[in-house]
Amino acid sequence: MIISSLMLLLLLGGIFAWFLDSKFDNSARWIALAATSSSLLFFIVFLANSELNFAQLNTLQRVSWISFLNIEYAIGIDYLSVLMILLTLALSIICVLVSWQEIQDKRGFYYFNLLASIAGIIGVFSAVDLFLFFFFWEVMLLPMTALIAVWGHENRIFAAIKFFIFTQVSSLLMLTAIIAMAYSHVTITGQLSFYYQDWLSMELPQNIARWLMLGFFIAFAVKLPSIPVHSWLPDAHTQAPTAGSVLLAGVLLKTGAYGLIRFVIFLFPDASQWFAFIAVPLGAFSVIYGAKLAFAQRDIKRMVAYSSISHMGFVMLALFSFNALAYKGAIITLVAHGLSSAALFSLAGMIYSRIHSRDLSAMGGFWHGAPRLGGFALVFASAAFGLPGLANFIGEFLSLVGAFKQFPLYTAIAALGLIGSAIYGMVLFQSSFHGPTKVEITDINSRELTVNACLFLLLLLLGLFPELVLKQLPTLASAWGEPLVAIGKGVSLC
Repeated sequence: MIISSLMLLLLLGGIFAWFLDSKFDNSARWIALAATSSSLLFFIVFLANSELNFAQLNTLQRVSWISFLNIEYAIGIDYLSVLMILLTLALSIICVLVSWQEIQDKRGFYYFNLLASIAGIIGVFSAVDLFLFFFFWEVMLLPMTALIAVWGHENRIFAAIKFFIFTQVSSLLMLTAIIAMAYSHVTITGQLSFYYQDWLSMELPQNIARWLMLGFFIAFAVKLPSIPVHSWLPDAHTQAPTAGSVLLAGVLLKTGAYGLIRFVIFLFPDASQWFAFIAVPLGAFSVIYGAKLAFAQRDIKRMVAYSSISHMGFVMLALFSFNALAYKGAIITLVAHGLSSAALFSLAGMIYSRIHSRDLSAMGGFWHGAPRLGGFALVFASAAFGLPGLANFIGEFLSLVGAFKQFPLYTAIAALGLIGSAIYGMVLFQSSFHGPTKVEITDINSRELTVNACLFLLLLLLGLFPELVLKQLPTLASAWGEPLVAIGKGVSLC
């Protein structure tokens, strides 16, 4: 019941925020903060007292929903789901805090959409009925579209339409694959089922498995994003309000990676291995392409957006290398990028609130007036290019070492992206905080200091003590990684 309770708490919080903000000024943000903080607290208490073995998938709820189609409300979590839900809830508090002063129009409705999207994301990370998964996928995306369209910047309508079209077309493709998979289950077993565990035990003919895998892969590659289906991301990130950018980069992109792991690699292990000859080059070139385009940007949010494409390329490369070390690196990278990208977009929002511009050419010399903001900017830029001691370094290092065993050429190409990320990271910092002072700005206040300090401490904690995450992953790789063993055929799980 814990997952359903969390989603209900967030939805009720959103509804209360919507209706009470008109009666009590500023109540919406306090309600949203209470809903997100209590959700994180309840989930941590649940984990601390749970006796479940999260190395395997635990079905927490399974009740009939649409009985004549055998569709169920089935919720389950394992260690991967736990990590992603913790990341989502932690960043949801950051989203509320960075919206504190930025959102002044229709605040109640804004926080309703924010909390509804977060509830949908938690559903995505825990649904084990594929129809329910699709339902939560849509619940997650529609409020996000509203956040961009209503509270975004100057070209928000264009960005929202582009985001909507990309996600809906890819969702339609995924729905087609889900229906085809259910039909295949009827054909093979004589029983209609959308339950994930039932699908895991189904053996499909390879020609059919490859087509179905491709349907899921394209849907999740759009969300990751990977070239050539990435073009929605820079516009959406740039035009979204700060919290929208934090949620998009910090969590929504992770739903794509989560889908690749849960519904592509483990449902279609042989087809995924066959497809690696395409997926791995896509990952490697996404790293280089994202880094190159990030360097060319003068809009600070657009630069961070393209850097996300580069970092998610590491994840694609690692996942389709079918190596346990690379798999661990991919999981660490997901968490680390969630934190570092949230930090950089929060930083961009703090700068925008002071100078009302995202253009790097309008910035310069900020260090004199805002040394604490500059210190955090240097740390977050360093985290993004993988400075040892911070979490991103662990993720990218493990990804590259693991992937090199299987695909040395493409891994070498991807490694060049590390140089690119260091260059655009320094360009971002030097353009804004060094040089002659173009605009005087004030330093961060206590709320902004709290946001930056929390994100920095989490990045440092995972960078210095990666075992906090990694110690669970060998067991997870062993339990979940059975398909890896099957398809690895000689590939060591390390």
